[in-house]
Amino acid sequence: MTEFHCDGRVIHPLPGSGQARLSVVLEETGAHAEPRLHESTPCPIAYQRRQMLYAPAGLQVWGFSAHAHYVKDATLEFDFGALSERLSSRLDACAAEVPRLRFVDDRIWGIVRLLAEVVDDPDPSMQLYGDGLTAVLAAQLFLKPAEVASPATARLAPWQLRRVLDYLETSLPDHVTLGELASLVGLSQWHFSRAFKASTGLAPYRWQLEARIRRAQSLLLGTQASLDAIAEATGFADAVHFGKTFRRIAGTAPATWRRERKS
Repeated sequence: MTEFHCDGRVIHPLPGSGQARLSVVLEETGAHAEPRLHESTPCPIAYQRRQMLYAPAGLQVWGFSAHAHYVKDATLEFDFGALSERLSSRLDACAAEVPRLRFVDDRIWGIVRLLAEVVDDPDPSMQLYGDGLTAVLAAQLFLKPAEVASPATARLAPWQLRRVLDYLETSLPDHVTLGELASLVGLSQWHFSRAFKASTGLAPYRWQLEARIRRAQSLLLGTQASLDAIAEATGFADAVHFGKTFRRIAGTAPATWRRERKS
């Protein structure tokens, strides 16, 4: 994540470390940001709302604005060896090797925005959430459309589902990665995510989050522990974070939920 506060004309090389990268403008005030392949050559593509830039590895790209005040953007870098393994598919060479200036894809933009919102969130379920978003993002960018839009994925076999759910339960409330779960049943992360949701109706992160709330409910009814203690036991940063999440899932505050069921 990068934020620029400035006043006036701006021209600068966009950050990169030799990997292919996706840069997404999330917010801007002042003149619109413009990606350039050469410092002094304007971008040939007109501004579009929610514009993005994809740059293959090794390509120098510049950012320009005639009069910027504030720009917030997100940059993701891609390791294609790891992605091929994660998606268990050959990547579309054209999609990986061809620069895309000021392209628009609302789904990709939305996924990046969601990632940006949770990139620093320490909540354990955000690991699975971010892993899932990353798998979908990579599929949208680098798989051929026919593979992304393939028929509904088969469900996990009963033994696979049981193994994964047992692992999630015994790991609560710690961080668990999508790669860990997929490896338990010999699937790629991309195929596992879809098979898990087909089997349970929930994304892996959502299942883990609801399991943490179920454990919190058991503690609320079975102990006299404070909300702070229950929050800590179920992996929430504090009682406030716990209360907000509990209310969103259970429909009421944890103290109210406890009182109504103990009265």
